[in-house]
Amino acid sequence: MAKVLEGVRILDLTRVIAGPWCTQTLADLGAEVIKVEKPGSGDDTRRVGPFVRTSAQGDSAFYMGVNRNKQSVTIDISTPEGAELVRELAARCDVLVENYKVGDLKRYGLDYETLTQSHPSLIYCSVTGFGQDGPYAARPAYDSVLQAMCGLMSTCGHPDDEQGAGPMRSAVPVADIFTGLYAAIAVMGAIMQCRDTGRGQYIDMAMVDVATAVMGHLALGYLMNGEIPQRQGNSNPITAPSGVFRASDGYFSMSAGNDHQFLAMLHVLGLPPELAHQERFGTNIERIRHRKELDALLQAVTFARPVAEWVDKLSAHKVPCAAINDMRQVFADPQVKHRELHLNVLHASGEQVPTLRSPLRLPLSPVTYAAAPTLGQHTQPVLSEVLAKSEAQIASLRACGVITTA
Repeated sequence: MAKVLEGVRILDLTRVIAGPWCTQTLADLGAEVIKVEKPGSGDDTRRVGPFVRTSAQGDSAFYMGVNRNKQSVTIDISTPEGAELVRELAARCDVLVENYKVGDLKRYGLDYETLTQSHPSLIYCSVTGFGQDGPYAARPAYDSVLQAMCGLMSTCGHPDDEQGAGPMRSAVPVADIFTGLYAAIAVMGAIMQCRDTGRGQYIDMAMVDVATAVMGHLALGYLMNGEIPQRQGNSNPITAPSGVFRASDGYFSMSAGNDHQFLAMLHVLGLPPELAHQERFGTNIERIRHRKELDALLQAVTFARPVAEWVDKLSAHKVPCAAINDMRQVFADPQVKHRELHLNVLHASGEQVPTLRSPLRLPLSPVTYAAAPTLGQHTQPVLSEVLAKSEAQIASLRACGVITTA
């Protein structure tokens, strides 16, 4: 069965996370993705450890986590010859995705206006921190900057009256990842439209737009009533009880989203059901108002038994809960094992290296997996097969430093 994006060729001029996450998602769906990297160094993430043990090519966990199923071509686009090679590649691609600073690619003739003069069906997606215009357009941006600016950090962390209070960023670069996913959705929408109309289009994908949009109900609540969302720590602001509780050997998360679950929770914990009929705990609204009192009652009980016992008993009574796992525990978890979320793939070094299963499970066109490429691994075959360059032409480009080959 054909892949969803089989036959679609994408030129990937991205690096670090947001852009590469977009193109990896498209590659997982079957697109041919040609990633252009700087000779000698490649994507910045190649230099962030840990690394494949036997590789001398800067194949890091960071790089491999966002570049599977791609081809790596090393071209120095700062040279006229290199820029011309990339223009030739763009002419043979359906999509170009880039995350250079605003306006940077124009000096190489790799901007949307230049490329679409001869290739009007090209879909061109620019991923930037603040978009192509506006007072911040020229500013550099990292995930943490957008988490701070767009409100996420102001709503994460312990409240001011608790120990360790203060804004906190997410450990996972969610602004980057969400931007990559939205960019992939936009590209797929543009591909569908192009198939109907024959016309490409320009996609201005800004992290500021995405990071604000994903604030969702918190942002809308402010716009509706003017109330600024406050940090809640591990508590769910719309449900109580809902949070992190300490057991005898660790921590677990436990929630009761409705009255029935609350009664079941009390039963499992051995607390009197009459608590559910007290005015302070009789409804979810009242439980939220008296959250601290309720949490203290629950915590006094949960400390007596181990995490696994609580999770088993609560789950048996349909109370949402889970152990708070570290990475070792995640990949030892029976459900994670059953879903085969850890895979091994063959790396160009000859080693089997780990990758994560894509959450995209399409039974008629399943994702297949190839390890992220070594730097320049596909330079020679791409120039030969896609651009029909001769061995002599490739050798000449290599000799003057425009390209490197693996």
